[in-house]
Amino acid sequence: MRFGYWTPTYGGWLRNVADEETPATFEHIARIARAAEDGGFDVTLVPELNLNDIKGHAGPALDAWAIATATAAVTSRLEIMAALRPSYHPVALAAKQAATIQEIAQGRFTLNVVSAWWAEEARQYGISFADHDDRYALTTEYVDVLRGLWTQTPFSHDGRHFSLEGTHLEPKPETPPLIYAGGESEAGRAAIAGFADAYVTHGGTVDELRTKVGDMRARRERAGKPAFRHFGMAAFAIVRDTEEEAQAELARITDVRSGAAYESYQDFVTKSQLDVEISLREYSVSNRGLRPELIGTPQQVADRIRAFEDVGVDTLLLQFSPALEELERFAEQVIPLVRP
Repeated sequence: MRFGYWTPTYGGWLRNVADEETPATFEHIARIARAAEDGGFDVTLVPELNLNDIKGHAGPALDAWAIATATAAVTSRLEIMAALRPSYHPVALAAKQAATIQEIAQGRFTLNVVSAWWAEEARQYGISFADHDDRYALTTEYVDVLRGLWTQTPFSHDGRHFSLEGTHLEPKPETPPLIYAGGESEAGRAAIAGFADAYVTHGGTVDELRTKVGDMRARRERAGKPAFRHFGMAAFAIVRDTEEEAQAELARITDVRSGAAYESYQDFVTKSQLDVEISLREYSVSNRGLRPELIGTPQQVADRIRAFEDVGVDTLLLQFSPALEELERFAEQVIPLVRP
């Protein structure tokens, strides 16, 4: 099992807790990154939104690629997985930026390609927002162009969405960034089976992940592609000395109250084609993080992680609150139980 964490570019992950003692500053993010490396974490996912869908539109939202670049410069081992939404990044410029960040990271930079879901964010930032299936069609072509620019000189492409002729991109990345992607709709899964190197998903139960991993493995085989490099899952972890303490913390963070944090709730559930229903309580934590139930004593959480490992999940992308304190607790108490 590989352990990852979400870089807290939005000041935390809880919609019902205003102050999570996780300031959205690079100084704090750098402290977390160094603690993660020291504690045995393998990867960090740097999410990308220009609006804060957790604390509300007026909340902080740091730029993902700037944070990813800076994090690469202050670490030596962590894989830096930056989210990339094609409609927000001109493709040739994104290829150039990614190649440069890969040089800074010395081969540790990867991409989580997201086809986008938030119409209101796109409206505020002047970005076109296509229909769901069209967003995946654009993403597929976008990834083809990225890989072409990273491997061919000069590179030409004439497609539905992009047209390039005789484009030079130098220096090329010695290690082209690995492409992760996640999606639950039929169009999303079909596209990802063709263009991605690895599959990531929102949090789910063990049975849900068994089904999802099996489905994506079969789709990948039918597409005539090599096996996915990784299967990753988002999760929110609560580790305490006793189960009662863990459940008390769960009750605290899911105390649902109305407010700006829920401005994006309907947009998310209507603009995404999800394969499970989401309750407002589950939405208290981002990315369905509570659904995997990584909640309890260190041993209980470790046992639960092994159950996910048994069904094919090999990468956990974890959220914590407060991010630094709880990440250090997890590194000290849980990781040694899973991989002694």
